[in-house]
Amino acid sequence: MRHVAVIDIGKTNAKVALVDLDTMSEVAVVTRPNTVRTGPPWPHFDLDGHWSFILEALRAFHDAHGIEAISVTTHGASIVLVDREGRLATPMLDYEHQGPDEVAAEYDAIRPPFEQTGSPRLSAGLNVGAQLHWMLKTDPGLRDRTALVLTYPQYWSFRLTGVAATEVTSLGCHTDLWNPSEGKESALLATLGLENKLAPQRPARDVLGTILPDVAARTGLPATTPVHCGIHDSNASLLPYVLGKTPPFSVVSTGTWVIEMSMGGEALALDPARDTLVNVNALGAPVPSARFMGGREHDIVSRGSPAPATLAALSDVIIEGVMLMPSVVPETGPFQGRAAYWVGREPSIGTSERAAALGAYLALMTAEGLTLTGHRGDVVVEGPFARNEAYLAMLSAVTGSLVLPSRGSTGTSQGCALLALPDGGVTLPETTPVDRRGDADLIAYADAWRRLARA
Repeated sequence: MRHVAVIDIGKTNAKVALVDLDTMSEVAVVTRPNTVRTGPPWPHFDLDGHWSFILEALRAFHDAHGIEAISVTTHGASIVLVDREGRLATPMLDYEHQGPDEVAAEYDAIRPPFEQTGSPRLSAGLNVGAQLHWMLKTDPGLRDRTALVLTYPQYWSFRLTGVAATEVTSLGCHTDLWNPSEGKESALLATLGLENKLAPQRPARDVLGTILPDVAARTGLPATTPVHCGIHDSNASLLPYVLGKTPPFSVVSTGTWVIEMSMGGEALALDPARDTLVNVNALGAPVPSARFMGGREHDIVSRGSPAPATLAALSDVIIEGVMLMPSVVPETGPFQGRAAYWVGREPSIGTSERAAALGAYLALMTAEGLTLTGHRGDVVVEGPFARNEAYLAMLSAVTGSLVLPSRGSTGTSQGCALLALPDGGVTLPETTPVDRRGDADLIAYADAWRRLARA
């Protein structure tokens, strides 16, 4: 097997990539914005638009290169309800919608504790259980219309094959629906009256089936094309290292969300008030994790005019003592409820100095999460921040770690493609290590930032 088509739905963009398993490189990539529709009945994602986009991409990739398997990865904090005919029972709620907050007190009274689920209590619909509670209350007929509850990657596998499934990396992504220490569903599904509607759990690597005849007709793919179950996107970034790297180490998956995942680190008590949580990897094992909305923060501060975050600009920022303090998105991360502010001169929009100060801020926020999860060893960086020089240098200095940036455009696509590989033979993504351990100037800057942030 050589070419795997990866359906990769992120919060900001939907993407289809063709991954060459021999080189672990992306042969072809197409994207579209993951636009939220305003309603009715509530803000929701354009799943039918994504479906047309996916089918067209599969057709084009197969015509140009050939496709031998399909795998799926998506963002978390999402669930899809399907009726008896296999259609949507209701549109898939945008997890940033504030509707669930209207009944937060009622939900808090029924949700399982952090000690059982590893899920911190989050705002809006970031806890899937809160989404379900609010949707069922808002639409009284929804429970009866719902025949199947699907995790989001498995919704696309279902549309491709007709085989319904759920999978632990999505169930274990701060949903309140999963007990990672016991490896089973939490009591919340029964409380919500959905205990018999959750689709069967399947391993991420499982072949759920081959593509449906209609999919084969619309894409030109052979009817025997296998479709793998699929995986949560941050866990797709983690997967190559779970399979091919010896702990301890941490993987930082960057995109709209920055997720820090520690493997084999120091055992610490996680603090849900600081946005730490327990994720579940593709092998079903709990993974201490932390997160903040780093990609969103990058876009907010850049204001549509990003510039290169060069090492020269970082040096100027350090000399001048310019700092961005948390939190740009105060609803998430280790310093929730704080209002962001600048120390010293605020660099102009569109300058490398602004980009470097922002890169340093994002690295220091990442390092805070790594500290909270007991990080030890190397730090692997996947996704767009792996190309940010200021971010990588500061992260190495402040953590005292060798930083390994992945060369892929996003680590999720390559990791997801590995689901199609037979066991063994995993080749880790290429990297050029960044080593700024012991850099006195960067460490002094980081120490000053931390004193202010933790005050």
